[in-house]
Amino acid sequence: MWEHFQHIADVGIRGIGRTIDEAFAEGAYALTAVILDPDTVRPDTCVQVHCEADDLDLLFADWLNTLVYEMDVRKMVFGRFEVEIDGTRLSGRAWGEPFDADRHTIAVGVKAATYMELKVYQRDDGLWGAQCVVDV
Repeated sequence: MWEHFQHIADVGIRGIGRTIDEAFAEGAYALTAVILDPDTVRPDTCVQVHCEADDLDLLFADWLNTLVYEMDVRKMVFGRFEVEIDGTRLSGRAWGEPFDADRHTIAVGVKAATYMELKVYQRDDGLWGAQCVVDV
């Protein structure tokens, strides 16, 4: 599961999963859904991503910012994600394809994941959440 939440000027994203790994992957999907319809993305190419941070909150922001960087540098869009977290180290995979203006309608560009409302947490129902506000 993923969702957006209200924020004054930017967009809040939240990934929810049975594990922290799933919450991070769903957060990446929510990031993509801010930019464009993830269902229009073909998972043709896999990009490996590695991050490390001081804590899980910062790791989530770093993961999202690394994806924003990879999309910009590679001129790609992503629609499928897998994450494996070991402590505060992340190994991830993002599947996508080169941006195609005929098939991918950009709703808004994301500049970066911010530390605003940044948190990784376990909910009362046992599910994990990972959230932050992204600068658009």
